[in-house]
Order: sequence, then C-alpha cells, then structure tokens
Amino acid sequence: MVSVRGRLVANLIATGCYIAVTLLFYDIFKPVNRNISLLAAFFGLLGSAFGALSSFHLAPFNINPVAFFGFYCLLMGYLIFRSSFLPRILGALMVFAGLGWVTYLSNSFVNHLSPYNLASGIFGYVSVFLWLLVMGVNEQRWKEHANAAGVRA
Repeated sequence: MVSVRGRLVANLIATGCYIAVTLLFYDIFKPVNRNISLLAAFFGLLGSAFGALSSFHLAPFNINPVAFFGFYCLLMGYLIFRSSFLPRILGALMVFAGLGWVTYLSNSFVNHLSPYNLASGIFGYVSVFLWLLVMGVNEQRWKEHANAAGVRA
C-alpha cells in the first residue's frame, strides 16, 4: 500500500519532470511561433501548478489539471503540424489528445466520455514522446526554422 506521503512525493517529482518537458518543448517550438509556444508553455506550467496544488488541496478553483494540459496539447499539436521537423501526423495526434483532455473541464462530460477521452489523450501524447525518443527531430529543418525566426540554433 502506497502512503499518502509517497503519493505526494511522486506527484511532486512528476510535476518537476513535466515542468522540464514544458520548458524544453517551448525552446524546441519557439522557432515555429514564439507566441504560441509561450502560450502553450503557460498552459503546461499552469496545469503543473494546479496539479501540485491539488495534491495538497490548495487549488484555488475546482478545475481538473488535465484540462490545462488539454489546451497545452492543442497548441503543441498546432506547432508540430506547422513545423517541418516532425511529421504532421504527430501534430494531429497531439490535437486529438488535447480534445480528449479538454473534456475534463466538465465533470459530467468527462464521465460520459470516459475512458475514451483519457485513452485519446494518452495515445496522442505517448505517440509524440515515443517519436522524439526514437527518431528525434529533423535537426537540419529545425535549424532552418530557427534561422528564419532569428532564434539562436
């Protein structure tokens, strides 16, 4: 049986990792569109903060943190789709994930669509991460985006 303290520690470690991934993704996708990448990072960080606060029952609003990650995924999906350094299908899958997770704004809606909304989110998100772990980004195309946007490569 996992203790409450163990769950809190695990949640805080996961939050720290998600913050690192969010900042990394901001840096990777800012050559595509700096403002949208910043907005996506904002939603990712907001979701992380709400998740951490919810663990301690300190969240200022009764909103499931997954909903913030839904907006994050929608924006990231757009950025992936607009980039030329990742396959467009990954952008579509990330948008699919975002649509599934945005349903968490409404408890009745999320319960009605469960478990399909969670599965769509996991499938889209995991597809992008697996691609990045196995294949990575097309470095030459990323540098082209970065040079065109005036971002240091």
